[in-house]
Amino acid sequence: METRIVMEQNIVKILDHHEYCAFATVEGNKPKQRYMMLYNRGLSIYLITDRKTHKVEELEENPHVSLLFGYENGSAEGWAEIEGTCSITNDGELREHFWKPEFKASFTGPEDPDYVVLKIKPIRMIHVSENGERHEWIE
Repeated sequence: METRIVMEQNIVKILDHHEYCAFATVEGNKPKQRYMMLYNRGLSIYLITDRKTHKVEELEENPHVSLLFGYENGSAEGWAEIEGTCSITNDGELREHFWKPEFKASFTGPEDPDYVVLKIKPIRMIHVSENGERHEWIE
């Protein structure tokens, strides 16, 4: 149990220091990957998107996702991969919390119906430290 807590703390450190992640969804039976801005509150992971994008359609058909972060820039904390399920939320508090003025280029404000928050629920997490030590957690 202590190893899991340390691994989770290491993943949160990586999340806190990386602005982007590789985000993979499933389109048909094939993975589809793109870079997205990454937001978190501890291990609660969020992404922002437009309701009219293909990824929303993909998630409605298949909520299974994968995130990879920390590897692209190198990191003293290493890198991590999270597999999980994704839900599309219109939670007003989350929309306000993550809203940034630069979003005005795409949305009218945090109440814009096309502005949605994607919430990732981890099912499997892998952390690889800078020295190559690997830890895995499965729900």
